[in-house]
Formats: sequence, C-alpha cells, structure tokens
Amino acid sequence: MLVLSLMTTALVVMLLGWLVAGGPRLPSDIDRIIDEAMRSDLSHVVAGETGYATSQGLRIWYEHLHPHTPPKGTVLLVLSQGADALMWPPAFVRLFVEAGYRVVRFDHRGTGMSDRVEAWDRRSNAYTLNDMAGDAVAVLDALDVRRAHVVGLSMGGMIAQVMAIEHPSRVASLALLSTSGDPGDPELPGLKLGSLLATVVTSLPLVRYRLLGGERNLVKERIAKAAAYGVDGMDPRETAEVVLYDLRHRRGTHVAAVAQHFVAITISGARHAGLRAVDVPTLVVHGRHDPLLPLEHGAKLAASIRGARTLWLDAGHVLPYPDMPRVNAALLDHLADAAARESQRSSTMEEPASPPADG
Repeated sequence: MLVLSLMTTALVVMLLGWLVAGGPRLPSDIDRIIDEAMRSDLSHVVAGETGYATSQGLRIWYEHLHPHTPPKGTVLLVLSQGADALMWPPAFVRLFVEAGYRVVRFDHRGTGMSDRVEAWDRRSNAYTLNDMAGDAVAVLDALDVRRAHVVGLSMGGMIAQVMAIEHPSRVASLALLSTSGDPGDPELPGLKLGSLLATVVTSLPLVRYRLLGGERNLVKERIAKAAAYGVDGMDPRETAEVVLYDLRHRRGTHVAAVAQHFVAITISGARHAGLRAVDVPTLVVHGRHDPLLPLEHGAKLAASIRGARTLWLDAGHVLPYPDMPRVNAALLDHLADAAARESQRSSTMEEPASPPADG
C-alpha cells in the first residue's frame, strides 16, 4: 500500500512538473526578443489603409496595402476558422506586396475589429459560408476592386470557393491552401484523431502561459503553440510584435466566433458540383500529413476545378509550411500567369467593335 501511494505521488509530481515546464522549447533569447518588441513602435504591424465595409448590417474591418510600383492586381487574403487578419504571417503578406500586388486582408465577422454576431443561434440564426463570402465581396466593393486574386487558407479556402461559384465576376484566380470542397464528404477520410490528440497533449503545458497572463506570457504562448502545431519558420520578433499590437490596440480572440465558423462550415454543404463551372486559374496546395483535412480532400478539390494545378507538401495543417520558398515560388508563378490572363481579358473587353462593312 505504501509503495502504491509513493508511486501515485511520484506520478502526480511528474505530471505537475511536465505541466509547469513541459511543452515546446522556446528560443533561448526569447525574453530579450520580447523586451525589445515591448519597447518598440508597433505602428508598422498595421501599416496599410484601414477601414470598414458593411455586410448584412455588420462592419467588416479591412487593411489595404499598396506596392511601391504600379500594382499588377489585387490579392485578397482570406484566413481560417476563428482567425483575424493579423494572424497571417507578416512575411506571407509582404511576399505579395513586394512582388507588386495590392494586398487586402480583413477580419472575419466575429473576429478582430469586425462586428460580432450577438444574436447568433445555431438553429434559428446561424450564418453560412455564403454569408461570409458576402463579407469578402463587401470589402472588395468598399475598395472599388472589381476582381481579385483570392488566396484562402483552410476555411478561407472554402469561402474563396463560394466566391468563385456565387460571385464569379469578382474572382481573377484562386489559390486554395489546406482546404476542402466538403470537409464532411463521406467518400473521403476524416479527421485523424490520433494526430490531433497528440497535438492537444503536446499543447497542454501551454495553458500555464494563459493562466499566468500578461503580455510576456501571451507572446510566449503564441510562439510555443505554433511550435506545438509544427509551424516552421515563424519569426519570434514579428510574432511578438503582432501579439502585442493585438493586445494593445485590438480586441483579441473571440472564442464564440470559432464555434460560429465551425457551424457555418458544417451547414454550408458540398461545393464540388458548383466548382465544375469555375473557370479561373487555380492552384491547390495541400500537406500530405494534414490531420484535419487529409490529402484526399485537396486531390478531390483540384479534380473538381478545370485546369487546377497542385502542389503537395510534406506538411500538416499549418502556415507557414515547412518548405515556404517552394510554396512562395509556386504562388508567385500562379499569380503571374493569372495576371497575364487578366491583362489579356481586359484588352479583349476594351477592344472597340469593328465598324460595319460599307454597303
């Protein structure tokens, strides 16, 4: 009995030690990095023109970034479930601006600075992905953008698909990252519970940062959480600056929006049939080890869109992906081809009609 008691005590102590000190290892100089970020001017985190669009009576916050040269087109970034615009990795946003594109990113309804849906009810007042696609179109309207190259991640990729189906005149091209034409497709593999459970277990010690609170610990939580989910190449200084800006100047994460977006995904149905009519340049990027949406989802999505190109990665359901240089090159090549097609399309539309023949 004494032995059993000692073993139980030892296990409890080990568990507490793991919760207190376990989890992904942070950079050795993380406190210095956070100190520098806390003393810095954070205005560059949101350096573009900001404003609000109106969609179904909701205010939708957006940021509009301009390149230093005449723009080649507009890239609209549409992020994943429960995420606001600032969760796009800064280097990913810069990629498109530095390549000569205007970039628009926005807070989904219920996140960031966009209005929250206070009267939401799953049974009687739930919104759909069609409604969220309407938010994206409202942002384009507010900025007088006629057509955009839409880059969507996860749920954002689903919204991009709806835009291409329901608002085809507004979409110049699609880049669909780690997404699906129907997450509930009974013909495709579902959520890999083992991988997800392993990630959850790895993340448990990170609760300590949330419990301790304060800016420093919340920065550490974001960086550690990214490591737990297998995110590679995240800049700790930029991450610290984004978290601090969000804490000081915005409204942080709204947990209810995560649940609302999940319901929007589940009640919106499949898009594969509608995607067969989509006729814009499309790039589908997917990880071979995605535990949430296995690779078969990306393959069926690509097969549903005429002429879609694919890029399969040794990655899970994360951004940045492990091989971002390859992804970035593929995205820029895709946009260059699509921009050339847009230019040709515009020239054809603007060509004057031939004068009638004499006689």
